[in-house]
Amino acid sequence: MAEARITPGPRNLITDVAGLSIGNAQDERARTGVTVLLPDEPGTAAMDVRGGGPGTRESDALDPRHLLEGRVDALVLSGGSVYGLDAPSGVTHWLGGQGRGFAFPGLSITAPIVPGAILFDLANGGEKYWANGGSEEPPYRALGYDACQAAGKGFALGNAGAGFGAQAGHYKGGLGSASAVTPDGITVGALVAVNAVGSPVIPGTDCFWAAPFELNGEFGGRRWNGEGAPASYDPLEGTKLAGPRENTTIGIVATDAVLDATAMHRIAVMAHDGFARALRPVHAPVDGDAVFALSTGKKPLDRQARTLDITRLGAIAADCMARAIARGVFEAETLGSIPSWADRHGAG
Repeated sequence: MAEARITPGPRNLITDVAGLSIGNAQDERARTGVTVLLPDEPGTAAMDVRGGGPGTRESDALDPRHLLEGRVDALVLSGGSVYGLDAPSGVTHWLGGQGRGFAFPGLSITAPIVPGAILFDLANGGEKYWANGGSEEPPYRALGYDACQAAGKGFALGNAGAGFGAQAGHYKGGLGSASAVTPDGITVGALVAVNAVGSPVIPGTDCFWAAPFELNGEFGGRRWNGEGAPASYDPLEGTKLAGPRENTTIGIVATDAVLDATAMHRIAVMAHDGFARALRPVHAPVDGDAVFALSTGKKPLDRQARTLDITRLGAIAADCMARAIARGVFEAETLGSIPSWADRHGAG
């Protein structure tokens, strides 16, 4: 009898984790966008930052030592660097209008908890019309609101949401996602906006660094020819370090397993290994790499096996993250002077 294996979920998206919706909104004029993760009910979340130049909002609220113990109403990924930190304001507005958020006795108003992270896409050639004293406001608050309005189980990858204006090494970056279902029915998913300084592709090839983790040809099925050991390549080859140094890969991993904020922090830490499997170099001084991890709390685990479950799910989250990174680049389309993987190597 064949041994049961880990397989992608039916959508191969983070929304295979029951109780999650994703919304994207983008501003094509500015070449930027926002992605929002909306749980049906408040989730338990944590965050881990490994890059040298991060940009985050409400990250301290995820500390399990604090009052809310990691409780969140949404998570936000945004382009726009510091301007993008306003995207959670739009999400907060939308959630408050739905009566969602932390409730206060005797008050009708709620306080939604909406952490977010940003990437730098200000140098991608888009028209940043709000800069230099312009009368128009940055679009991120509105994009956050619009992304909530658009949220659903299915969503676009590549040039979408927070990945719309992203660049990964010499390639057009993008929004990626992947999922995995264990033989015992636990689901793990990843969502990522890939804007890394590092390259997602092995130098001189059409093969993604993440190729060993690919499932069902989800990012082209290309395989490395084995010429030259990976350690023999200059780690700066194919990176953005020769040009603009504005980068950052930001992502979310999620599971339906019942886990507390401390456990989700460990899974966020482990999920960063997916960055290292899919990008080279990673966690550089010029990256702001950050990962959220969220539990929807739908499937109880055996308390006696908790440590093993955290270890297993953290490893699966890292694999999902590597696959999601490659999918984000694979699905992206050329934007301005930033060529896509498909236009360089052919998608067929």
